[in-house]
Amino acid sequence: MFHRWFLCALLLAGTARADLPVETTGSVEVLPVPFGPHWAWASDVVLRRIALVDLESGRTLGMLDGGFGVASGLFPTQRREIYLPETHYSRGSRGERTDVVTIYDAVTLAPVAEVKIPPGRAINALSAANAALSDDERFVAVFDYTPATALSIVDVERRAFVGEIATPGCSLAYAAGPRRFAMLCADGALLTVTLDANGRESGRERSKPFFDPARDPVTEKAVRWGDRWLFVSFEGLVHPVDASGSPPRFGERWSLLDSTDRAEGWRIGGHQHLALHGPTGRLYSLMHQGGPDTHKQPGTELWVYDVEGRRRLQRIPLRSPGFTYLGVPVGNDWPWPLSRIQDWLVAYLPDLGVGSVAVTQDDQPLLVTGSNFSGSLAVYDALSGEFLRRVAPGNMTTLGLQTPWTGAETAR
Repeated sequence: MFHRWFLCALLLAGTARADLPVETTGSVEVLPVPFGPHWAWASDVVLRRIALVDLESGRTLGMLDGGFGVASGLFPTQRREIYLPETHYSRGSRGERTDVVTIYDAVTLAPVAEVKIPPGRAINALSAANAALSDDERFVAVFDYTPATALSIVDVERRAFVGEIATPGCSLAYAAGPRRFAMLCADGALLTVTLDANGRESGRERSKPFFDPARDPVTEKAVRWGDRWLFVSFEGLVHPVDASGSPPRFGERWSLLDSTDRAEGWRIGGHQHLALHGPTGRLYSLMHQGGPDTHKQPGTELWVYDVEGRRRLQRIPLRSPGFTYLGVPVGNDWPWPLSRIQDWLVAYLPDLGVGSVAVTQDDQPLLVTGSNFSGSLAVYDALSGEFLRRVAPGNMTTLGLQTPWTGAETAR
């Protein structure tokens, strides 16, 4: 009986009309210029890529393969290029290791060049500060950890590896002026390394400790406002640092928390817990209630500060970025109240909460948040705090968010 039914089904399928248009193959899409001000890059450590998504339409516009580890791009303003430090193994997860800085065309997302560097690039779970682009956009510094610490310097104009600079006891990389990079040191000091016109070290300066790494260390997840980097400690103290000149200048510290906040157990939290909107000087910080050493616990609220006035402006209750299964969103289109199940689950399963935040840099900015264990993203109005939508770029995890373009880019 089954065989007769199956044969009939095949005969009917053969007589069915195919009304679908013939698909054209071989076409290649390119990104429109100027780039969208509400585009965001989301890093996925499982799929080993960064995906570009339009926060307005929810469309995934492209992706770059970052190789092994968390991928994080560097985005110049003077050239239509993207610089991506990458690590690849000849057998996928084993074999001969090759570290490179790949240069991509920012419009086609096609690789146009790569520069091989020593196979010592730091591979960790950090979403930022493993590499930096100098403010003159000439040199890329890649943080090496073998466990000896160093910087690999790449000249992106000449497409050449310059050399490796040993930096014992100091780690990570932050842009700090033309041909200058800053690093955090184990004793709480700041190391600045200056390059000459050829990318060779021309000087270095190590400050006195500006934080106590034993009592209240800062996180590496700093955000930049002009020449100032804002580092925030586990206890919520903001440390402004201007490393663009010599010697570096350390501003007056101020706190994200008042006595009532501390009594209620509020703390910073999340994998990428800070974002800053440059035009308004608004600082966004993920917050949660927890005990000591819970600084990696996801946030339940987003607190907004006026950096210049050193005061809190707003508290934004957070919604779940959404769940995904193998990159496919689950429940985003459910009707209310089923649509709120995701938010209720986050309340009882805090590990699924908001781990990352970023903000676009235009005059009508959007906030975007993500979760370490989901590829879906939540989008808010950055000025009012209103939840707008969820978008899914097809990722399985979100370990970093970047919003590098303002919409002012032209066809240079």
